Amino acid sequence: MLVWLLAAVVSVAGAVLVNRNGCAVLKGVWPVLLLAAGFILLALPFSDALYPWVEPGMYAAFFLGFVMAGSLPRGSAQTHHWVVVLVYIGAATGALYGGATITVYLFALSDQVANLSNFIPWGFVNIRYWSHVATWLIPLLPLAVLVGPLQNQRLWRFSVALGAALWWWVVFLSSSRGTMLGLAFGVLVAVIFVGRPALPWLKVFLRYLAYGLVVWLFLSVLIPSLLMDEVSIRTLKTDSSGRIPLFIEAWKMSLEYFPFGMGPQSWLTHDLLTENYRQSPKFGHPHNMYLMWAAEYGWLLIGALLTVAGQAIRLFWQRRSEVRAAENTVLALPLVAFTASVSAALLHAGVSAVFMAPGSMLIGFLVLCVFWALITPNTPPNTPRYPRVRALIAILAAMLIGLSCYFWLQQVAAYHKAMESDQEFYYENVPAGTLPRFWFHGNFPRHPDQMPR
Repeated sequence: MLVWLLAAVVSVAGAVLVNRNGCAVLKGVWPVLLLAAGFILLALPFSDALYPWVEPGMYAAFFLGFVMAGSLPRGSAQTHHWVVVLVYIGAATGALYGGATITVYLFALSDQVANLSNFIPWGFVNIRYWSHVATWLIPLLPLAVLVGPLQNQRLWRFSVALGAALWWWVVFLSSSRGTMLGLAFGVLVAVIFVGRPALPWLKVFLRYLAYGLVVWLFLSVLIPSLLMDEVSIRTLKTDSSGRIPLFIEAWKMSLEYFPFGMGPQSWLTHDLLTENYRQSPKFGHPHNMYLMWAAEYGWLLIGALLTVAGQAIRLFWQRRSEVRAAENTVLALPLVAFTASVSAALLHAGVSAVFMAPGSMLIGFLVLCVFWALITPNTPPNTPRYPRVRALIAILAAMLIGLSCYFWLQQVAAYHKAMESDQEFYYENVPAGTLPRFWFHGNFPRHPDQMPR
């Protein structure tokens, strides 16, 4: 689903922006164009590898997509509509997921399950893939009772509060340190830089946090203690959970051909560089997106990524100044919530695969689209001097982007087919099984000595 969404958004948004602004569109999107080009150009030396364009194409489309889509709204009214739709869908889905989690919880209690974290959270191939979604979603839940047509409806406010409490409960139950640290960081960034206009959102956020603590004490401590002889509670670890050897290995990879990388997905195929990682369990990624990109695409790509980050900070600072000067709560509250969400996810990406897991990428893409719309200056509509020429250029741009996306989707389809045909070999011959790289599709591209005979 996400690959089609990325391809469609990049093609359509690119054509609309070119038709609307002509060549002036480059002024707002050149940093992300540089980043997208970096993924592709830095992968060119490895074009002879297996499926070399699958991941570079995904990341190029991901970053291009949310910046282009976020540049589409022409005014605060359109942006506010995007905010309300996304936040309300997120809050309703979160409440439904929380309610279904109670069902799983009751079945676990009836089976005398001492360690609830073996079954909750549910619906994800990895417990940490749920925590990625929680990092994106939890800062948006308070916004659902502060904006939109249902903000004063008691049933809606109760449903959102219950859903938020249950999501916080699962965060504590699963002891997701990445989510906790990310949310703490995101809240600090949003509140400190936006200031007083952030207080209504902060009050609701802290209230939901308190509800979550109460639910955790009730569902994870009190009830299991009454019904079972033994209660197992996940504790917060104070170590790195084996991440330090991964970080060091990725760091060494990034310096091997500095400032270039070792190629797309080379983390899976390269000859190991450090003894500590050689002796530790193997993973499909180093649990740090920035070091992984530096290792595989080089520090030139990180420079391009910092350019996009710098543009986002500049736009945010301009919008923040407007909000504080006008005390515009209609804009301030969404800006605070989405800034907290994005900041939390960016920090979380430093210790986990936030921009690799499919659920996280889908939710994150939508959140980043709205965040970019919130920080992008409003541009009044203008009448082009040569509308037919601009329309022709837009059609040509759409065709060029569409052809590129078609080529990439062909690679994705071939990659998926190869994964399916190779599963049996990996389950029988590779102790680690398939590793979660391109959306849990396995160890591609594979090392030559791991090819099926």
